[in-house]
Amino acid sequence: MKDVEATSDVQTAIETDVVIIGAGPVGLFAVFELGLVDIKAQVIDILDKVGGQCAELYPEKPIYDIPALPVVSGQELTDRLMEQIKPFAPAFHLGERIDALARRDGGGFRLETDAGKVFHAKAVVIAAGGGSFTPKRPPLHGIEGYEGTSVFYAVRRMDDFRDRDVLIVGGGDSALDWTLSLQPIARSLTLLHRRDEFRGAPHSVEKMRSLVAERRMQLIIGQVTALHGADGALEAATVRTKEGEARLPCNRLLPFFGLTMKLGPVADWGLNLDENLIKVDTEKFETSEPGIFAVGDINTYPGKLKLILSGFHEVALMAQAAHRIVHPDKKLLFQYTTSSSSLQKKLGVR
Repeated sequence: MKDVEATSDVQTAIETDVVIIGAGPVGLFAVFELGLVDIKAQVIDILDKVGGQCAELYPEKPIYDIPALPVVSGQELTDRLMEQIKPFAPAFHLGERIDALARRDGGGFRLETDAGKVFHAKAVVIAAGGGSFTPKRPPLHGIEGYEGTSVFYAVRRMDDFRDRDVLIVGGGDSALDWTLSLQPIARSLTLLHRRDEFRGAPHSVEKMRSLVAERRMQLIIGQVTALHGADGALEAATVRTKEGEARLPCNRLLPFFGLTMKLGPVADWGLNLDENLIKVDTEKFETSEPGIFAVGDINTYPGKLKLILSGFHEVALMAQAAHRIVHPDKKLLFQYTTSSSSLQKKLGVR
């Protein structure tokens, strides 16, 4: 990573202890853990809202493996994290992407967004999930004209599918999960997959097949070859099976063909990468560049599990190491929130 002389933007730069890149659950919890050790943060995300993939792709989808919460939706988890970090008053810069990152001659880092904002930070935390992600679009003529009105790549509001004729295409967890979630509220629901084998969880496949056996939904083995409708209103899809082609009435289409993940500018920052993931140590979750940390799905190390709770653990250790960079002259006293009056004061519970 190159050093940069940044005297020209000293007057306009936003000064902060840490810049967090990514406002998903792990990035939000990083605000909390850093705040406990007196580190202020500015948070930047390319999306126009906080929550990352949880809020963007499955805000109403239930999550079952967050400690102490038997079930929580992606949006509720985001809302709870936002409530938790209120005492630390982080600043958010949404709809912006970090385009430049360099070391400053006097120490720390200079970051610049595509909106022209400049940040000076003592440390950087990359919590960008898998990088920037976009759903894979099916190769169907004219599909763009239906997107956002009849064709959706994520379920943000389940009511948009209530009393509709829904066609879901795919064979992974997302397709199966939304099949099971939307079937009770849809007027009709069809799951279409190119083969009678599924990549999703076995119990989800079993539940889906039970609904088919009970004639509460339809399973078709085949592919979509064309869409029909006008002015963004889908009316039917042509489906090709081994028996031939037929027109299937539907007014909502959910194609789950996976996501295209791109690191974007992160790939040019001189960090050690392994298949588009950032290598870190497991003591501090620091990258190959001192002072730059990576937490959550974007990092890799032996035994890595891509779970939100794993990211929370990584953030806790990262904050301890960041304290030594941000406050090199202060000794960090390890404390518990249950018994520390100073931590409880920071959280506003004393």
